[in-house]
Amino acid sequence: MAIPALSAAAARRIFLDAQGLARRRSPGRIGEQQFAAYVERQGVVQLDSVNVLARAHYLPFFSRYGAYDRALLDTFLWGAPDGHSAHAIEHWAHEASVTPISLLPAMHVKMTDKGAWASRSEARLENSYPGLIAQVREAVEATGPYTATELEHLSPRQRARGQWWDQSHVKWALEHLFITGKVAASRRGHFRRTYDATTRGWGIEAADRGDWGLDPASACQALFDHAIAAVGIGTPKDVADHFRLKPGTAPALAADAVARGRAIWVGVQGWKEPALLAAGATDPGHATGIALLSPFDPVCWYRPRLERMFAFEYRIEIYTPAAKRRYGYYTLPLLMGDQIVGRFDLKADRTAGVLRVLASWREEGTVPGVRRRSDSEVAQAATGELRLMAKWLGLESVQVALHGNLAAAVEASTRSNAT
Repeated sequence: MAIPALSAAAARRIFLDAQGLARRRSPGRIGEQQFAAYVERQGVVQLDSVNVLARAHYLPFFSRYGAYDRALLDTFLWGAPDGHSAHAIEHWAHEASVTPISLLPAMHVKMTDKGAWASRSEARLENSYPGLIAQVREAVEATGPYTATELEHLSPRQRARGQWWDQSHVKWALEHLFITGKVAASRRGHFRRTYDATTRGWGIEAADRGDWGLDPASACQALFDHAIAAVGIGTPKDVADHFRLKPGTAPALAADAVARGRAIWVGVQGWKEPALLAAGATDPGHATGIALLSPFDPVCWYRPRLERMFAFEYRIEIYTPAAKRRYGYYTLPLLMGDQIVGRFDLKADRTAGVLRVLASWREEGTVPGVRRRSDSEVAQAATGELRLMAKWLGLESVQVALHGNLAAAVEASTRSNAT
């Protein structure tokens, strides 16, 4: 039997609607209700320590809701200082991430997976420092929460801390315990990870002691089902990447989801393989949203989908030598309707109170089914987002460097809007 066919434009709109980006932002106060809606629907908020603009977990909420109080979000995600959130846990749901506490039974499969990192780290530590893992765990469970530094006396480091590494054996032990679900993690001021007993952090026993986890097959299926709703439409591999499930498991997980009515198979114009369309997914008919997207936004995670849907080739150039960077150190794509129309290298200069636009680039190509936006339209949309972002970050102005094929238009638009 033939499967339904969708246009490429319809697929983009469905995806953006599921992501909360298809429509212009609604005015009003942004708080716990909006945070909960996003975290529960997406199931994952990626974390990263890069702070050249803003921490990674802040930006998806800004993209969807606009300016909000970042301290309120931190309290929602991690609770009060030295406390724990009633809504979310930190673990390895995608990469380092926060995920809703409702998914904890499904996350058990990631905690108990005898993956290469967990096995190698345990074996290395036990061979070199016998008993350290158990000693660190005992201390955390007895009187946590602790940062790694606060427990370093248990095994003092033998080499100085480096700019890009940490040689603390205690830190490695804590990370092993965190990854394997034997301690709970939270955050303290300046984004420092803390470690505590799971009974205090999650209200249940650790992953190796409690019987609260789903069996591995059910857990993977639960995560896959959640991901289908979060993305709205995608190939099995698109969906599997949301929670970084093993790509080889995607076909069977997809077939099971379809059999239970969680999705149907559809064809999409220009796609080489069938896609899953989530039950209840909607096509808004017209995409009107405008947003700057973080490199760590779910829209940007899976590069094959980004290129297939938006004809947008994207690489993070943080670790690329400056002379070899094509677009800039920390570039944010600009979504306009259902197109990605440009990218901007941004830096928050907090000392000077300036949002610095180090480069402004216009995308030359287009995607099927859309009108190509003019440079002035793109520059005007970018200006609005940049000014809103500067205000949200407590910066007084936006300054545009004349670098990139759209820089002159953005600089002129920014200067015009400032007067």
